[in-house]
Amino acid sequence: MHHFNLPDMSCGHCVAAITEALKAADAQALVRIDREARTAEVDSGLAREALAAALTQAGYPPAPAQA
Repeated sequence: MHHFNLPDMSCGHCVAAITEALKAADAQALVRIDREARTAEVDSGLAREALAAALTQAGYPPAPAQA
């Protein structure tokens, strides 16, 4: 399970674009988005870096992970 903070996500269109980008990268991914919290949880076999690249390419770069 990968957790992403997406500060640029603000509306339903954003949610749709993010979901589409993640599903394009991994059609089998399970995507849970919390628009209010601006977060996405992705259950995918892909590496975090590949998913982050898909989000960035779609215009929603994830905030750096906090330790």
